[in-house]
Amino acid sequence: MLRLAMTTDAETFDRVRGPLADRGIAVDHVQAKERSLRVSGGGDRKAGGNGVGGGAAGEFAGFDAGFVYPSRLMEGAVVDARLSVPWVNDREAVLTSRNKAGVLAAVDAAGLPTPRTTLVSNPVDEAVVAEAVDSFSYPVVVKPNSATRGVGVATANDLDSLLGVVDYLNLVHDYRATGDKSYLIQEFLPDARDYRAMVVDGAYVGAVERELPADAVEAGRWKHNVHRGAEATGVDLPDRARELAERTAGTLGIDYLGVDLLETGGRLVVNETNARPTVDAATKYEPDFYDRLAGVIERTAAGE
Repeated sequence: MLRLAMTTDAETFDRVRGPLADRGIAVDHVQAKERSLRVSGGGDRKAGGNGVGGGAAGEFAGFDAGFVYPSRLMEGAVVDARLSVPWVNDREAVLTSRNKAGVLAAVDAAGLPTPRTTLVSNPVDEAVVAEAVDSFSYPVVVKPNSATRGVGVATANDLDSLLGVVDYLNLVHDYRATGDKSYLIQEFLPDARDYRAMVVDGAYVGAVERELPADAVEAGRWKHNVHRGAEATGVDLPDRARELAERTAGTLGIDYLGVDLLETGGRLVVNETNARPTVDAATKYEPDFYDRLAGVIERTAAGE
């Protein structure tokens, strides 16, 4: 049986183990964070556990492939070296997807629809920010370029409030160890429906619509992230949305990808992508979802 290393032990791990085992793939967890990791010599220590000394090598041995490069890239480099296996979505794929501006630039260059977006690279004067937003209509969305789960995303209703949000970003970007010192100014699409389409091996395999509870919407909330309280409901997307998701994955060259689509006023646009998407309940996907996923894993393990 092929053995797959997975560095998350959250929802995705629990959901995929059974279906993949049915297809000849054993999934085991490898802890990549909140622990010590041997770089050279010595042993490893997991959070809350005892040092495992020389037995630690067994923790990383016997795997044929890894399922998505670890989210923390520094720890990931060590885990990658210890495992020494090919990944479904390697470091390059994760970095490509995490760069929101890079994704939108590539998708736009391929002729696919996106929200109107401008990248601002700090440090810049306020005049540069004012000029960057001059062609937009308020409100606008401001978002860190490489954050996830809606962290740091805000709206601004005028230039003063926009500059206030930027002040906070400047404080973060002023820290020398901050690698990404950029953020996006993006058109706000009111009342947009928010979809996460899944693409595996170039083919659409299902989607969910993410919706906030009615009371949250009435209270003025608008970010439809599941980690912010939104509910993901399986939906059957029309052909044009399926094709848009597939073309996005093809443009980026990523085999396993979540593509976030926004639909409003007759417009359908690519908003973001996620090369580490959470796998939802199987009932929300096409019947061949796990067959396709197993196929990608098998090809990865074979070095194809």
